[in-house]
Amino acid sequence: MDGRGRPEDGKRLPPKQMHRRWDNGCGMPLGVYFSVPFCRTKCSYCNFASDVFSRAVFERYVDRVCADIENSPQVAAEMGGRLERAVDSIYLGGGTPTVLEAAQLERILGAVRSQFDVHPDAEITVECAPGTLTSAMLESLLRCGVNRVSLGVQSFVDHEAAAVGRLHKRAIVLEDIARLRAAGITNINIDLIAGLPHQTTESWEFSLAEAIATGAGHVSVYMLEVDDDSRLGRELLAGGTRYHAHFVPDEEAMADFYLAACERLSSSGIAQYEISNFARAGFEARHNLKYWTRLPYFGFGVDAHSMLASAALDIDAVRFAPADSLELYMSSSPLQRTAVSHRAALEESFFLGLRLTRGVSLRELAAKFGEEAVANSRAVVAEFVEGGLMQEDGDFVCLTARGRLLSNEVFERFILADEVTR
Repeated sequence: MDGRGRPEDGKRLPPKQMHRRWDNGCGMPLGVYFSVPFCRTKCSYCNFASDVFSRAVFERYVDRVCADIENSPQVAAEMGGRLERAVDSIYLGGGTPTVLEAAQLERILGAVRSQFDVHPDAEITVECAPGTLTSAMLESLLRCGVNRVSLGVQSFVDHEAAAVGRLHKRAIVLEDIARLRAAGITNINIDLIAGLPHQTTESWEFSLAEAIATGAGHVSVYMLEVDDDSRLGRELLAGGTRYHAHFVPDEEAMADFYLAACERLSSSGIAQYEISNFARAGFEARHNLKYWTRLPYFGFGVDAHSMLASAALDIDAVRFAPADSLELYMSSSPLQRTAVSHRAALEESFFLGLRLTRGVSLRELAAKFGEEAVANSRAVVAEFVEGGLMQEDGDFVCLTARGRLLSNEVFERFILADEVTR
């Protein structure tokens, strides 16, 4: 799942009847996500709805986002969702939120506090491209109560970062981390990508060692996505050489890099708690855990997805999202709404919950959805346990190391029902 709260896509098979209703987060504090689709440069691997725009657009975009925050109760009602006022996590993702003016970022976070009841100890995260953390922005983060920063490092090897369009160097990353700590922001995440052009076993080990040496509490490791939604992905699929595509490691090497990261980070006290995420004790990302455990969240901005508990008894939850282009979003195109049936909610509980290292509790799922609804899944679990892709620990089932590498194949088997979309 990306930062916009979007569950993994998957084939939907015919639904079966599901009568039991369960509380999927109603009464639980809300997570709030903001999409800032602006960047200094568009990285070749990026498949998000972000790009380089004139700064003249920024103010109009912030105006629109703030208006959406004010209208959120009405939107939730129109979508058929139950909106919680209490908020315990806020996440500004991108794009690059720190390319905004400091005052613009403060307007967004101020609008949230005006509309919602933000907990005093809420986790407030801002994504930051190294080199965009100006003194004015750092002061703004502190005024807004930001207590977590996610740095899009991707590689500590300068020529690897440059090959995909990153504008920073290793020295800038280390300087930004030092400045954040000096200001009192010590909850820091470092993003790394396995499979960048020119990456080797030795250079990957260097990036891992540097990430560990920073003392960052959280590290995210993503394998390069090869699809036609990015320039690099399209070039790879076409067998071309632009964007250094011919220097991208093969799939086997990427898998080896990922496994090396799991081992290296774990041995350094940065434990894996989700397929792509590793943390020192107490530094797990509270906001992203909402996505994987199906707790409510509300997204604002381009391609920002939301999930709220349903106000109707015959539906478990509602998901909705605006357009994935800036032009359509600014023209107020209609939200796309998906009603999540109880059967679909069970499926999501499996393929989202299995992303977590701890896995899912069959006993808890049976209590929420009914034993009969979970019974068919037990046979699939047994099959994967026998095949070495899953393992059991009491009533919990989780992926093995091999299962995490083949997670998409596992998740597909738990997708049993259609969702009703309008």
